[in-house]
Order: sequence, then C-alpha cells, then structure tokens
Amino acid sequence: MKKSLNVFAKKFSDLISPALLATILVAIISGVLLFVPPINGYADNGDFYRAMLSNGIYRLPSKHPWAIDYVITKFGIFQYFNEYGTIAFSSQSIFIRIAVMINKLFYSSKVFDIRFLGLLYYFLYLGSIYLLTKSVVYPYKKLRSYAVSLIIVLIFADSSFTLYFNSFFAEPVMYIFMIYAFASIMLLAKGCYKKNWPMMLLFFISTIIIITDKSQNAPLTLSFILISFGMMFLPHFNARRFAVGVGMVVLIFTGVFTYVAINKEFNDVNQYKAFTHGVLMETNDPSKNIAKLGIDEQFALLREENYYPKTYTAVRATNKSVQKNLLAKNGIGWTVKYYAHNPKQAGALLDLATKDIMITQVKAVGDFTRGSGHKPGEQVKYFTLYSDYMGSFFPGKFAFICLLTVALILTYGVAMYNDLKKKRPMGVMRFFLVLGLLTIILFVPIISIVGDGDADLAKHLFIIPVCLNFIFILFISDILHHRLWNTEAREEFLDHAK
Repeated sequence: MKKSLNVFAKKFSDLISPALLATILVAIISGVLLFVPPINGYADNGDFYRAMLSNGIYRLPSKHPWAIDYVITKFGIFQYFNEYGTIAFSSQSIFIRIAVMINKLFYSSKVFDIRFLGLLYYFLYLGSIYLLTKSVVYPYKKLRSYAVSLIIVLIFADSSFTLYFNSFFAEPVMYIFMIYAFASIMLLAKGCYKKNWPMMLLFFISTIIIITDKSQNAPLTLSFILISFGMMFLPHFNARRFAVGVGMVVLIFTGVFTYVAINKEFNDVNQYKAFTHGVLMETNDPSKNIAKLGIDEQFALLREENYYPKTYTAVRATNKSVQKNLLAKNGIGWTVKYYAHNPKQAGALLDLATKDIMITQVKAVGDFTRGSGHKPGEQVKYFTLYSDYMGSFFPGKFAFICLLTVALILTYGVAMYNDLKKKRPMGVMRFFLVLGLLTIILFVPIISIVGDGDADLAKHLFIIPVCLNFIFILFISDILHHRLWNTEAREEFLDHAK
C-alpha cells in the first residue's frame, strides 16, 4: 500500500507541480465567483467615474441612479467625442482600454461588459499566482511544497481580493502586480532561471505600474528602491549592476512624476478629508487646537463631513471660504505639525487604521447584481474564510505592527548575515525584500492618516494586507523547508520543481 502511494505521489508530482496545482485551484475558485451567474464584483461607491470617463465609458440611463447597493455589469461606450479627457492619470487606463478593445472585438462597440475587464485581470492574476507559488517552493517538490501551495490558494484567492476584478477600482492592478514584483525578486534570489534579465524586467515594469496606478502610491517608490537594492548582491552580475541602478533611477522619476501629476481638485479633496476626518476626529472640542495653529475655529463644525455625501453637505471643498481660509493653510506640513502637538490623537487614529488593516472586503457597497435574488448591499461570503478570520483576530494596535517589524527584521537579518559571509544571494535579497515590504506596512497607515484621515481607510490601506500576506507565506514556506536561517539547498530536497 505504501509503495502504491509513493508511486502515485511520484506520478502526480511529475504531472502537476505545486505551482500548477495552486493555479488550477485559484482559476476554478475565482472563475466561479467572477463569471458564473449570479455575477459578483464590487458596486460603485462614487469613484468609478474617474476610471470610466477618462477611458470613454459612461453609465447607461437607469431608474436606479445610485449604484452603491448592486453591481452594474453593462456600461455605455462613447461613440464620437469624449469631452471629459483624462480626469486622473493612472496606469489602470492601460488595462481598461485593452478590455474595451476586446469588448468591441467580441461583444459590442456600444455597450461595455465589465466582465471583459474582469477576464483580463483574471488571466494576468493566474500568471502571477503561478510565479508566486513557484518562487516560494522552488526548488522543492515535496509534500510540504504542496501544503504551501494550498495555503497560497487560501490567502490569495480570497474573494475580498478577487471581487475587485469586476469593478473600476484601481486595486486589482496593485494586487496583481504586487504579486509579480514579489515573485520576480524571489525567483531571482533562488536562481530559478538561467537568465536574470527577464525577472529583473518584470520587477521594474510591475513596480512602475503599481506606482502610477494611484497618486497615493508615489511614496511607495522608496520601498521599491530598497527592495531592488538587493539585486546588487546577485553573483556574476557586475556588468548588470548598472542596469539595476538605471532601474532605480527610473523608479525615482516615476514616483516624482506620479506625485506632480496629482490633479489640484483631488489634492483639495484629500486635504479636506484629512482635516474633517483626521484633524477634527478627537473626542473633545477640536476648535481650540486648530486655532492654536492658525485655522479659524469655525471650521471645527466640519467634523466628519464627507466629500461624496449621500445627503446635503454644509460646506464643500470647492467653497471659496474653504479654499482661502482652510485649504490654503492646512497642507501636509501643517497636518504633521498638528499631530506632533497632539500625539495621543495621532496614536488613536493609527490604532483605528490598524484595526481596519485586515478587513479587506469593501463593506460600503454590494457584491451582487440587481435581480440576483440578494438584498441591497449584501456581501459575498463565498471563499472569504481567511479575510474574515484575519479581520476579526488581527491585533488592532499600531504598536503591534512596530513590534512585528522589529521581530521580522531581526529574524531575516540573521539569514542575511549568514549568507553575506558565505556569499549566497538568497538571504540578502530576501532581507531587502522583507525590509521593503515592512516599510510599506509601517508607513502607509501614517501616510493615509496624514493625507486622508480615516476616510476610505480600507481602500487606502489595501496594499498593507497584501504585503503582510507575502511575509506570512514566505515565513511559513521558509519554516517548512528549513530555510529561515540557512538558505543552502540540501540534498534531501533537491527534487527540482521546474
């Protein structure tokens, strides 16, 4: 019996690698969610117009003007002239335009079906899952490698992430290309391929797409430069270190361009929300605190005012008085100074952000189409075990994030030190990868609070659970394959998983 099982296991591993197994399972799980009726996705929270109008897509006339409760799958395509132009620069437009072209080729030149965009994301996503799995299990093909592949399916096929594909949110681009960026570095570190340049190119292309996806991603440039620095330690790489340096310079220019390209209207909106949903969010009367730093006390009445409210707004960001007496004064420097004078309030907001970090499913909108038999705003529960568990039990203190950062830096620092002495690249590159991810985890909550307050935290913090998941799966894989502090491949595991 044992011999028969061994023969079956050998044949199975020859036919289906851990990476292929994960890809097949993810394809089935995500395909059912996105393309098998009733169609699932995320409804419009009011932000879709930025991506739609810039790319020649508009909302079709409907007796249901507000789409927050149900997913809309059909949209119109401008036929002659788009008067709106580019509302906000984003690499997301590349994928929307490709989806529109495919839609026109196979479906309609007048009506756009959101599933064509979901399908494009879907295929890119499957490729990223294959590389991700291969990058963390290579060169092993043991039972523990298949266990890692199943954990990857549980984490990265969670519906809270894949629901984004059937929407005009920018998060799918971030999600997919973060996976590509992580996988490319790990594949380089492990020497999976004979030539290094394809994975190098994949990393820099992926990070450029991520940085330009949303204006708030501009600060991520520094983290990606830190990660790319690890490539300088690749062996026999003297002739190509210049190319890595050029790539880092390109990342810097990309970050600067993304920041400079921020539309004034969006900058004003962000400042407005940073004030109404950040500075003013204290239990006591905030009027005295803002007055001390030169802001009229009357603006304390704007506490919790939204820019896209469902009801009447007292004062909008475009109001002349707000422009002159508030937005002209409360820039990033002013906000940082305010929190420096009120550290308890800053700490409370960071704790609030930490509580929301692992709540990855957008709760403010519905996930089903109208007529599917589901209630308005109802949420999908299909394959959300991981996100539900993490959202409920992840520690909601920013101090925990700080302690976790220190612990992981020390843990992977040991492997880096060992590999530096033995001139092995894996531990060094892995350390800079983990360090770069940790800077994102640590600083994005601070940037979000300073830049937008507690408004739309789930979306602003989206990249943090993704980075945490990378570190979790890397740590689990390293433990199971006994490579946490010793990256040298041992003979007992040298069944190559190519």
